Amino acid sequence: MKKRGRIAAALLVFLTICLSGCATYDAFYRTFLEQGEESYETVKIGIFEPLSGSDKKFGELEKIGIELAHELQPTCMGKNVELIYADNKSDIYVAEEAIQELLSENPAIILGSYGSVYSLIAGKYIEEAEVPAISITNTNPLVTSNNSFYFRVGFVDSYQGIALAKYAFESLGTTQAAILKPQNDDVASALCSAFEDKLVQLTGNSSAIAITLEYAAGDTDFTAQLESIKNAGLSTVFLPAAADDGAAILRAAEKMGLHAVFLGTEAWDTESFLEAAGDAANMAVFSTIYDADTSVNSQAEEFLSAYREKYGIDAVPEPEVALGFDAYMIAVEALNRIGTVKDGDLLRRSLLLTSQYPGASGNITFDSNGDPMKSVVIKGIRNGESQNIYTMEPNLV
Repeated sequence: MKKRGRIAAALLVFLTICLSGCATYDAFYRTFLEQGEESYETVKIGIFEPLSGSDKKFGELEKIGIELAHELQPTCMGKNVELIYADNKSDIYVAEEAIQELLSENPAIILGSYGSVYSLIAGKYIEEAEVPAISITNTNPLVTSNNSFYFRVGFVDSYQGIALAKYAFESLGTTQAAILKPQNDDVASALCSAFEDKLVQLTGNSSAIAITLEYAAGDTDFTAQLESIKNAGLSTVFLPAAADDGAAILRAAEKMGLHAVFLGTEAWDTESFLEAAGDAANMAVFSTIYDADTSVNSQAEEFLSAYREKYGIDAVPEPEVALGFDAYMIAVEALNRIGTVKDGDLLRRSLLLTSQYPGASGNITFDSNGDPMKSVVIKGIRNGESQNIYTMEPNLV
C-alpha cells in the first residue's frame, strides 16, 4: 500500500471534505498530495477490449466512444491523456495475460471490457493492483458485486424491470399485471423479479402480479397462456422475451383479440422486431439502453453533434459508443476531482461520488456496488416507428 501513513490521514480528511462540502478537492490535493508527488508525463488510461476475434465488432464500438471522448477531452489534471490498449482477442485465456500486461503499464484507470466474462477474468488482477476499472456494456451483476474496484456505466439487465414497472404504474395506471416469461432463463427471471418487486412497492399491492406464466423459447403456440391472461382481464403483460419470440407472441395476441400492452426489453429495439411483429407491434413498449433521438442533457447533445460531425450528419451511434464515451468522461472527472494518479483506492472513492453525471446515455449516479442508477428511455410504436414515450429518472432519495 502506497505512502500509507500520510494517505490514511489524508483519506480521513477527504471523507470529511466530502461530507461537509466546506472545502474543494483542489485544496485537498494541494494540502495532502502535491508535495512529494512522483512526476509523470501523461495520464494513462487503459483500454481493455476484444479488438480482434469474435467479439471485435463490439469491442471496436466501445473503443470508438472512448476515442471520441478523448478527442473532446484530451487532457486531465493539466496533462495529456494517453490511451494504452490491450487486446484480449475475444479469448478467455488471452484475457488473463492481456490484463496483466496492461497493468504493468501503470494506468490510472481501465475502461472495458466488452463481454462480462473477460471483465470477470480481469477482476481479480484489477482488485489486487487497486486500479479502478469501468466496464461499458457488461450486464452480469458479478462484475461489480464482488469487486469494489469495478464500476459500470451500462445497467444490469434487471434494472430494465424496474424502469418498466415505473412506466406501467405512472403512465398506464397499472395496478395488476401478468408476467409471461421463457422457461429456464436466468436473465428473464431476474428481470421478472425486479419488475414484480417494483410494481408491488409502487402499488402497495402484494398481489400486483396476478398471474405468472411460462413458455418454451421457440414455441409457436401460445394459445393457453394468452387465454389465461385474457380471461383474467389483465391489460398489462411483462414479457422479457427475445425478439423473435416476442414478435410471435404479439402476433398471436392480436389474432386472439387480446388488447394489452406488452412490456419488453432492449432486445425489441430493432428493425427486425418491428418487421416480424407487423401491426401487432403497436402493442409493444420496451426499454432501451440508449436513444439517439432523446437528448436528456447538454452532454448528450454534444456527443451526438461530435459523432455526426465525424461520421456523417445522418449517422446514428450505437449504444456501445455512447456508453464508451461516458466511461471515459466519468474517469477523467474522477481523476480531476482528486488530482493524482498515484492512489487507486482514492480514485475508487472518487468514482463513488459520481452523482447525476450528465452522460451521453443519460444521467448517471453510482450506487455502493459501482452500478449506475440512471435514466432509462421507454419506447412505444407509433405509425410503424419507435418513439420515446417515457423517460425514467431514478429516485436517488
